[in-house]
Amino acid sequence: MCARISLISTTISIALACSLPLAFSAKAEQKPNNAKVYPLKEAFFGEQHVHTGVSMDAFIAGNRLTPDDAYRFAKGEEMMVNGSLHKIKRPLDFVAVTDHSEFMGEAFSLMNEGAPGYDHEIAVAFREAPDLETALKLYNKYVLAPLAGGGEPHSAFFQGQEAIKSTWQKNIEATEKHYQPGKFTTIHAYEWTSAPGGANQHRNVFFRDNNVPDMPFSSNEGADPEQLWAWMQTQRDSGKKVFAIPHNSNESKGLLFAEASLSGVPVNKEYAEKRASMEPLIEMMQVKGNSEVIPNFWPNDEFADFENAVSIQKFNGRAFIKENYVRYGLGRGIKYHAELGVNPFKYGFVGGTDSHNGTPSNVEEDNYAVGSHGYADQTADVRSKAMLEGEMLIADSSPGALTAVWANSNTRSAIWDSMQAKETFATSGPRMKVRFFAGQGFNKSYKNYTDLVKDGYEKGVPMGGDYKGKKAPEFLVWAIKDPIGPNLDRIQIIKGWYENGEMKDHVYDVVASGDRLKADGSVTPIDAPINLKTGEFNQVKGAVELMSVWTDPNWDPNQEAFYYVRVLQLPTARWTLYDEINAGVKYPDDVKRQIVERAWASPIWYEVE
Repeated sequence: MCARISLISTTISIALACSLPLAFSAKAEQKPNNAKVYPLKEAFFGEQHVHTGVSMDAFIAGNRLTPDDAYRFAKGEEMMVNGSLHKIKRPLDFVAVTDHSEFMGEAFSLMNEGAPGYDHEIAVAFREAPDLETALKLYNKYVLAPLAGGGEPHSAFFQGQEAIKSTWQKNIEATEKHYQPGKFTTIHAYEWTSAPGGANQHRNVFFRDNNVPDMPFSSNEGADPEQLWAWMQTQRDSGKKVFAIPHNSNESKGLLFAEASLSGVPVNKEYAEKRASMEPLIEMMQVKGNSEVIPNFWPNDEFADFENAVSIQKFNGRAFIKENYVRYGLGRGIKYHAELGVNPFKYGFVGGTDSHNGTPSNVEEDNYAVGSHGYADQTADVRSKAMLEGEMLIADSSPGALTAVWANSNTRSAIWDSMQAKETFATSGPRMKVRFFAGQGFNKSYKNYTDLVKDGYEKGVPMGGDYKGKKAPEFLVWAIKDPIGPNLDRIQIIKGWYENGEMKDHVYDVVASGDRLKADGSVTPIDAPINLKTGEFNQVKGAVELMSVWTDPNWDPNQEAFYYVRVLQLPTARWTLYDEINAGVKYPDDVKRQIVERAWASPIWYEVE
């Protein structure tokens, strides 16, 4: 989907043939909003990156679930997923289904009996492919090969723009149907999927309300992010509220935080301002790996070796470079601020799965029985020896991550607004909670959580904000464990700064469970191994809750800097160990069996005025 190829319109009116309206009216009746209001905000957990059978690559891999099914799954319903009944342990608070925009028209013919193109021989072959090998051959022949050769991006059964509009309309209707303000929030969204030369440039696009366009913009119309932003600006000019979230920087071949635009023009102030306006957040982690850091380039970060999906460098000409990682991007952003007066990479954090099973936030390590990519990883036997086509070895993949949003109600407007404000944190799956403020005059301890949060807002700025003081900021940090997970190990603050033309960073341990934080700032490691025979974690050590006020010992008011929080919990069993325990398979010795799950709170920035 790298080529810039215009869609070919046809005269067939799919929408009329199937009795579907072409656009969702912005004036449609809003659902009653009696949602509970949280004056100090509450953490709502959700999924911001999931694909259903509407995404053609997911359909080819066996996914037949619809957006309607995905929302039901997110609410806790048991669904048939690739031949197996499956459900998540805990319902979600919010979901955005982000199907690929590029082949939504084909999806209409593939998934709706009686639609024009449904009985076309290629559509039938796609639908009846009995296994992944057959499906991939069809996909390569009729989709990837024509694209690689600069040919028509659509299959022969494609019925034109009206088919795209009709699929988008069905997604809209499902999103509206399942929206329950105060209980379960659905967000209108989709994925724009550009990958020039195999370099991931993907963005998920989110709308604040039901004022949405009649069809999404795809990389078939424009494969450069600047073209996407121009389209988004057109939407904003017409009254729509929209932003985008880039993902998988670990697969971007250095292009996501590049020194020049995709067209080769060096980053300038205009580019920086546009990008900062359009993209408030970045996806920290998903199925295809964690994009925070990697030991190769951060050898002094003892927790950098975490779900790095090391085998992605064996596929598609990818290699590990420092410019692929979020911590580098944050640092380059403050360097741009010093140079241009604008930070184009001023990102808050979210997490997602990128699941192609239609199963939002199926992230529990002990509940990964159906994988995330259809036929490619649907059983433990397949996962133990297969690869995800063009991506990585399945054993290197992860169930994905979660997004948590501090918002004053579980409603579209509140969640979208807090995401835009970057008051978010990502977790690698658990539902631990994190708060992070920067200001002056915080207490060293608090009687209760409510007093702590009140003080945070009254005397400082929350995660995602800008610290404006001239004195060294005090950072108020707090975290509490997932109710069904292990205790917490420690809270760290990662500082990145710009000094004498160089980007630097340092990891500070600011509070640890027990009496383990030493005067020199180091932490005595905690010995809390898992049970390799059962997967059980240690239930005694660690802390249920951690809190601290920390001041940067190396503060310089003339130095640009960012600070973000990383919370670490005690070790738990990885999904690969559960596969070995529950299904009797055997993974190679170098595959990890346990992990240290974590959360990342969006940064707070200090910018020299």
